[in-house]
Amino acid sequence: MNKDRRNFLKKACAAGGCFCGFSFLAGQQVEANNDSAAGDAQKKLMQEWISILVISLDEQTDSEVSRQIMKSCARAHYDQLKMDEVLQPYAGKLEEFINFLEDSWNWKVDFDEESGIIHADENKNFCVCPMVNHQQGLDIGVLCYCSEGFAELMFSKVAGHQVQANVISSIHRGNDRCKYQIKL
Repeated sequence: MNKDRRNFLKKACAAGGCFCGFSFLAGQQVEANNDSAAGDAQKKLMQEWISILVISLDEQTDSEVSRQIMKSCARAHYDQLKMDEVLQPYAGKLEEFINFLEDSWNWKVDFDEESGIIHADENKNFCVCPMVNHQQGLDIGVLCYCSEGFAELMFSKVAGHQVQANVISSIHRGNDRCKYQIKL
């Protein structure tokens, strides 16, 4: 990796770290003011900021570097949703977790036990990611690596060991649904 890319990544990560703290503080301030217009403006700022960062990441790094960075970002959303607590009842109970995904999240899941491969379809015709402004119409396919990381975290927790997830279909990549392949 050349020096310019390395410097860009350092700056992007540093800005992302500060931004996460900033968004928390700004969110607290908006809540304290109970001003929905200010909250909407703050959300739009955060979404646009993240969109620019992610587009720059996509344009200025190779795909494997982008993938690893975005996958690691999944941890923030995973932790914010307290997914370890949500998933605890399903630890070691893959079939029950699949039922949860189908019943509660309306996913379509196929599990080939023999090969250890799961195909999971979010079964929605829109992107559920809270990090982009969907009104803006930006298609940021690199952001889907974050979803890949989220799926890995979830299925790894349930399986009790590291799994590999890949986005095989994505709305931001021109497909009609977001789908994953998970290799146990």
